[in-house]
Amino acid sequence: MAPIRSLVAVVKTSPSTVFEDYGKVMRLAEYQSTIAPGGDTLLKLNLSWTQYFPACSTEPWQLEGTVRVLLEDGFPRERLFPVENKTVVTTPQGLQEQPLGADLDRYGLTFQPLPEVEWMVYKFQSPLLKLNHIFPEGIEIPKMYVGKSIIHFPTVKTHGHSITTGAIKNAFGGLLKEVRHYAHKYIHEVMVDLVMMQKEIHPGSSR
Repeated sequence: MAPIRSLVAVVKTSPSTVFEDYGKVMRLAEYQSTIAPGGDTLLKLNLSWTQYFPACSTEPWQLEGTVRVLLEDGFPRERLFPVENKTVVTTPQGLQEQPLGADLDRYGLTFQPLPEVEWMVYKFQSPLLKLNHIFPEGIEIPKMYVGKSIIHFPTVKTHGHSITTGAIKNAFGGLLKEVRHYAHKYIHEVMVDLVMMQKEIHPGSSR
């Protein structure tokens, strides 16, 4: 088995250069080696509160900087799918009233609330640690997720169960329905399960 190669890119930024710096950091991370312009790409946002508060939800400059890079690099806007799910304290429709909604409108992207899409039971082949036991009737995921690449827009912050949040915790909010709060008790095992699940359904995730 070939060794797994991890690549981390860090760029020091400032308010005056932040949009250009997203281009630098994404290209330094060689993002197109896992996400190709020819396919469909999900943009998984992070809406932690219905109203916008800094350091709570996806920052508007994070979304706009990334979208600019994708469009510059030949990703068709009609193949970019901004999505977010429902939580116990938010409704994804509230995103349109945040700065994020203005960003999506500015770049002609249509937001898709995940509660409004078709969900399906997906039979994962990976030996999951906990989710098969928590949801013995089957794990439901958004049908539109299968076969699409994904870019996460996590907000790095503390969390009462996972301690910190990042891209994998952000996947928790998209791959599972509202009943996902039953998984909080086993959040660390579930985070491993989410990695395995994404490797199966998202092209490039296994690289």
